[in-house]
Formats: sequence, structure tokens, C-alpha cells
Amino acid sequence: MTFPSDFTRPDRSRPEPLWHQAENAVRELIARGTWPDGMQLPNEGKLSELLGVSRITVRHALRNLEQSGLLRREHGRGTFVRRSTVIGGIRGLTSFTQEMAERGLVVGSRILEMIEIPADGEVASALEIADGTPVYRIRRLRAGDDQPIGIQTAYLPASQFPGLLEIEGPIPSLYELLRNRFGVTPRTAREIYRVGAVDGDDAELLDIAAGSPAFIVHRITSGNGKPFEFTISIMRGDRYEIRSKLHL
Repeated sequence: MTFPSDFTRPDRSRPEPLWHQAENAVRELIARGTWPDGMQLPNEGKLSELLGVSRITVRHALRNLEQSGLLRREHGRGTFVRRSTVIGGIRGLTSFTQEMAERGLVVGSRILEMIEIPADGEVASALEIADGTPVYRIRRLRAGDDQPIGIQTAYLPASQFPGLLEIEGPIPSLYELLRNRFGVTPRTAREIYRVGAVDGDDAELLDIAAGSPAFIVHRITSGNGKPFEFTISIMRGDRYEIRSKLHL
């Protein structure tokens, strides 16, 4: 196995811990595409030889990369690159775009639909408005590093965001748009995660087989104590994980 000529190898003369240098070296190889999505990494012994560090150092680096979602370990098979997985869990109120950035992925967004409709019971209840109140429905296909990860459908009160449907071009971050254009900042959100199957149309958009498992996420976002967004997300089960730390 060969590395790029300008590849940054761990160097004992540098002040950073060797495990941290080894971790960054693997990140660099993944980011460059030298080690692409799905590739099996060399075993710990070979990595130790290639990087010029001990097996313990390699093990430490791989564990950190697995916890950050860049690698996956399969018992009896080995360690594989998993660049396109987004890991959710206990965190601050973030947008999909922020989640992508935190995982080192390039966000992608394609608008599937932007229309005004009357709010049905579920949407009206979530936004605390009357049934039939005009709302905007914005449906987007979300991706990381050109790989589809989820479909998000956001509902917003039309009266609160006049002219929103007239905005041209992609909407990478809806929160950023609402903050900059309308002065609305998300303060709190409630989320419910369920597991469901993806139907045919959505499965085709997500490039998976119909009936594949997915996280169905309902989020109600508020600013100044009042809900302004209700979003239903369908996140690919093989590219989105939920991890939490539990304490006694």
C-alpha cells in the first residue's frame, strides 16, 4: 500500500501525542479519498508498520475514529471506512448543515418541493395554530459528500415568513436563512425518534430498497417560546446513528 508523496506521517519530534497524529493521518487519507468509503483498513499490525507507531497507539487512534463515526468495526471481519454516517445524540440545537460540518462531511441539499398549503391536524397542533392556517411546506433531499442521507419536510407558518417561497436557489441551512432574512433564531426544540420503513418514492430518492429501515424524526423548534417550525425527517438507517452516554 502506498501513500501520497505529501502525506503527513506521525513524527515523534512534534509535540502532539502520537495517537493524535496517527488519528489525523487516517483522517487525512479518508478525506483525500485514498481510503474511500467502504474500504477495509489494514490490520493493526500493518497500520503500525505503515505509520511507524506502536499497535497500542494505532488501537487508540482507531477507537477515537470509530467513536467519531468515520470508521466501523465488524467483529471477525475488520475495520472499514464509513465517511457518510452522521451520528446524532445528546447535543445542542443544531441544523443538519452543522451536523455535516462537525463530521467533516460536505453538505448537499436539493429542494424537492416548496409550496403553501393549509395546515392539517398534526401540523397545526405542532405549530400551535388553527387547522387550515396557511403554512409553507419545504421538502429537501439532504446529503453528505454526495451521498443521500435523509429527506426533510419542514412546515412553517406562512404569516411569519412572508416571501419565503420567492427565494431562489438552494437552501443549505434553513435555520441560517430564517435567522438572516427574518430575524428568527431557534432557541429550543423537541425531538421524537421512531423507526419505520421507507416507501418506494422516498426509497428511490435515498438510493435504498423500498422497505429499508430508517429513523423517522419529528422536531418542533421554537424561538421566544413559540413554535415556528415542524420538521419530519426520514434518515437512512445505515447512514445515521444515535449514540448517548449514560451515567449512574
